[in-house]
Amino acid sequence: MFHKYYTIITKILQIYWLFFQNVIFFRHQKTDDKQSLGDAKLEEWTLAIGDIIVGIDIGTSKVSLVIGEVNNFNQIEVICTTTHKCNGIRKGKIVDENEIASSIHHLIKDAESETDLKINSAYVTIPGKYVTIVKNSVVKEAKDKYAGISAKDVVSSIMQVKDIDIPEGKQIIDIVENQFVLENGRTVSDPVGNLSGSFTLKAEVILADREYMKQIASIFRKVDLDIDGLVPITLAQRSLALDANELNDNVMLLDIGAGNTEIGVFDGQSFVYTNTIPLGGDNITNDIALVLNISEEEAERLKKQYGLALKSFIDNDNEILLTTCKDENGKKVIKSSQLIEIMEARIEEIFTIINKDITAQGIKSKINNVILTGQGITNINKSDVAGKITLNIPVKIATGRLISVVRPEYRTAYALVRYVASRPFAKTVGSSIDTNSNESILKNIIEKIKEFFYS
Repeated sequence: MFHKYYTIITKILQIYWLFFQNVIFFRHQKTDDKQSLGDAKLEEWTLAIGDIIVGIDIGTSKVSLVIGEVNNFNQIEVICTTTHKCNGIRKGKIVDENEIASSIHHLIKDAESETDLKINSAYVTIPGKYVTIVKNSVVKEAKDKYAGISAKDVVSSIMQVKDIDIPEGKQIIDIVENQFVLENGRTVSDPVGNLSGSFTLKAEVILADREYMKQIASIFRKVDLDIDGLVPITLAQRSLALDANELNDNVMLLDIGAGNTEIGVFDGQSFVYTNTIPLGGDNITNDIALVLNISEEEAERLKKQYGLALKSFIDNDNEILLTTCKDENGKKVIKSSQLIEIMEARIEEIFTIINKDITAQGIKSKINNVILTGQGITNINKSDVAGKITLNIPVKIATGRLISVVRPEYRTAYALVRYVASRPFAKTVGSSIDTNSNESILKNIIEKIKEFFYS
């Protein structure tokens, strides 16, 4: 019975789709050139609507998943979020593929149970240490200079800009379109429809270490998942963590997590540099536990309770009772200044290593502002001041419009979904998703019919 209705509804959809395509075709034929180009652009770039995107972030202490759907307003509607502990990465390196695979398996099962979807693929973040950025540009002649630049011209230029000499051991994972410059010198974000005989595309070609990609592929094969794409962490986070002014400024984004610090440097819209420092919030916790000879659980609690990055900002040097001290019959009293000295030393080291890295790359002088995000340090007061002292660059905690409304454990995975959904020149970005039940299939088909005929 279900099969009969399914066949009938499918035929209706096919007939309507043919009709819809003909309407678009004749609309293009009967309108003037400018309007025709506008319709063609709309047809080309809005196909991401309705796509379901699965984003997975593999961190030092956890893996997180966000599933989002692109709605009719080009906004992300979050369908599902889930996270699971994972200890398969240490100092930025994969040390236990099975541990990571097991954590991802739990993520997928939880998500599938919650959404009644069958997840076949996902996008994944990649740490900056495994990423290389190569700048390239191409000049593209418009196929019909009297009609203007077409969507096909743009797609063709993107295909050409990735034609570079790829270093051994690297592989292209992304193309970031930075600028389109028309033949009159005007810069536009989208050249489609402009009456210009040619345009120049300036872009960044993103490469990844092939060995790391093999490890990730091996992990995903263990859980029977395909990889839709790999996206550098700070590139994904950029639109989430930065505010409107910072998006056009020369900034360094620092994501300080549990075990790693991700560096991302942006020159306006251009992705300049990324790297990973194998230090984070867990190192501060470990230092406290080691120096004070207490448990890591108590060290973490003290870090959160008394978190301060600079001893000079102490108001009252209160006494703290340690309850798990191993050398004083379980208890010991210290001053808060002793605790804060430990945190200050490690935070200073993190910023010092970052400073050395960007200085060695010759990019420090181009950075106007530093933006801090990540759970590893942003909950420690005056961490921005400590950063400014060491880096000698203005530092602030991220204040992006969405940063405060997304729970910290899901921010990177959510940023990944947003980044993928916002790709301007991709026909489709959706992950491979199946429904788990005939009822769900029928419901989805009926909803599509309603959208076609009544929206």
